[in-house]
Amino acid sequence: MRVCIIVSPAGGSSAKLSEASKAFSDGLSSCGHVVDVITLPQDNDRKITLYDYIIVFSEPLSLFSGKVNGALGTYLANAGLVSGKRAAVFLLGGIRKGKALQNLMRTVEGEGIILKLGETIRKPEEARVIATHLGI
Repeated sequence: MRVCIIVSPAGGSSAKLSEASKAFSDGLSSCGHVVDVITLPQDNDRKITLYDYIIVFSEPLSLFSGKVNGALGTYLANAGLVSGKRAAVFLLGGIRKGKALQNLMRTVEGEGIILKLGETIRKPEEARVIATHLGI
């Protein structure tokens, strides 16, 4: 299965998000999936129409914020045909994790994507374990 991992940091780049997405990619690859990683905002022009499953990694805008990067919604709106695709979203960091995860899920579902899983992750090592047991 072709899987796309979208990394949407709060601003600039995030080492923790990069580590988590790399670990998740390694876990999915070990299960036989073809995985590509798209990092926003560098890869804003990449289309995701050809992928079967979408994984989104994001973080809150600040430690106490319940909001996520708005550039993700803009990217998904312009990323080709995404409606009806299955997806999972993962949030790293923040104090108001529940609210931030809810906003992230709302952003992804707003484009017609079918959300199968939404979780918070504390450490990048958890991402590898979740990837091997995701069952996509």
